Amino acid sequence: MAMSFDRYMQDMIQPMRDELTGLGITELRTPEEVEGNVPNGKGTALIVINSVCGCAAGQCRPGVASALEHSVVPDQLYTVFAGQDKEATAKVREYFAPYAPSSPSIALMKDGELVHFIERHQIEDRSAQEIAAELTDAFDRLCK
Repeated sequence: MAMSFDRYMQDMIQPMRDELTGLGITELRTPEEVEGNVPNGKGTALIVINSVCGCAAGQCRPGVASALEHSVVPDQLYTVFAGQDKEATAKVREYFAPYAPSSPSIALMKDGELVHFIERHQIEDRSAQEIAAELTDAFDRLCK
């Protein structure tokens, strides 16, 4: 009995999804969910573009987890999964101009406007602690 590629991928990446949803981050899996939450959001929103790469596992997700232990955090927490929820990822990236598509990446929005962005190249060569420090600094400046 053969397993479909889509089912295999879903099973393989579920733990990667769970790392973020276990922190209370809401997955946006469709363009409609993105549209319903991102552009008209009041207050601050953290949006993590998740991926299967090593820098997502070793730096991005742990850095986000550490930052969310800070006393000041965004009002809303969202994630999309690049390469899996392709349409939702494409839709959320529309709000990240002028930045090129980047996975993983981390955006901080305020009242529907992008105010801070961490691109892949700023994740892959830094530690989770460095990413958390950048995020907590941004939370302190922008989420009060």
